[in-house]
Amino acid sequence: MDFSQELEILRRGAVEIIQEEELIAKLSRSKQEERPLRIKFGADPTAPDIHLGHTVLLRKLRQFQDLGHEVHFIIGDFTARIGDPSGRDETRPSLTQEEIQRNATTYQQQIFKVLTSKKTFTYYNSKWLENLSLSEVLKIASFSTVAQILDRDDFKKRHQEGKGIGLHEFLYPLLQGYDSVALRADVEIGGTDQKFNLLVGRELQKAYEQKAQVVLTMPLLEGTDGARKMSKSFGNYIGIDEDPHQIFGKLMSIPDELLPKYLELLTILPVAQIVKEVKEDRLHPKEAKLILAKEIVRDYYDEETAETCASEFERIFKEKGLPSEIEEFRAKEPFQGIVELLFVTGLTPSKSEARRLIKQGGVRLNQIRIDDPEFVVRIDGEHILQVGRRKFVKIVPQSPI
Repeated sequence: MDFSQELEILRRGAVEIIQEEELIAKLSRSKQEERPLRIKFGADPTAPDIHLGHTVLLRKLRQFQDLGHEVHFIIGDFTARIGDPSGRDETRPSLTQEEIQRNATTYQQQIFKVLTSKKTFTYYNSKWLENLSLSEVLKIASFSTVAQILDRDDFKKRHQEGKGIGLHEFLYPLLQGYDSVALRADVEIGGTDQKFNLLVGRELQKAYEQKAQVVLTMPLLEGTDGARKMSKSFGNYIGIDEDPHQIFGKLMSIPDELLPKYLELLTILPVAQIVKEVKEDRLHPKEAKLILAKEIVRDYYDEETAETCASEFERIFKEKGLPSEIEEFRAKEPFQGIVELLFVTGLTPSKSEARRLIKQGGVRLNQIRIDDPEFVVRIDGEHILQVGRRKFVKIVPQSPI
């Protein structure tokens, strides 16, 4: 494969490559020296699950691996104690060491659904950051100014609004940047919200007389609501460890305008061709989403599962049927409030979310919409409780009434 083909692969979906000519030179030198490039990717284990938004970066890393390079994955167990301020309007709460370790373990299990373990090297950044002396921290800090840090959009906004910014937060981009020095990274990949931090790493490498890493940024993926970036806290995420039927159903629910972006960032399908057929009314958006959903479920499960999910989706939503298998919940009480029931069955993550969904008309009991959050269910037999179009639970009494 020549450079033009490699660059075409690496450019797909990328927002910026800083600087592209440097990447070309690094790729050329890599071939000449038969030495794979070190592609750095760091993540603070602040949440236990990886969703499709995270895989935008993981898929780009996999492309580098497929081209013969190595991914050096940094678990920011040290920096997670500070909390990345990028895109935040307030200081992140600190995590305990137990929470960090638990989330990190889950991260490592899930990333290999995308990356190949043979070309992935994993590190905890506490390995080098914990051992820095105060004089070394001061040296790192001397390469940046308060004005530069405050020029960040998130810090600037908080400063203008009179919201507090912890001094420890100023150190975050510097410590993340030092990770690049410790690894001698050739390329670092991150979302557009990470651009400032990635460029700090590039400048620190120069200060430490290393060759500056190339920075490649990828766009943030909007969630199923089509508005905000995908996040578990927004409830608009699609987790890669979710039940495949849930993944499939959520993908079928995305707004039509997100289809090109999802195709480009989450698959290797021919985006331009599919979009063209949709615009020319030769392919219905629903059929295009079926192609997308099957491709993604196939990636994280297998072909048979993808086909089963597609058939099940058609049966439920075209024929207005119910899933062939519905999880059963045995209620201990003969009478239970609808909000409590939604929460204890796991259909909603919180009671406030349950109330919100009820008010929005997203809850049904035995096919009948429930509009009253104070509604009480008499559990005297089998009931089908439904949230949205994809979540079902069969409610039965624990013992006959």
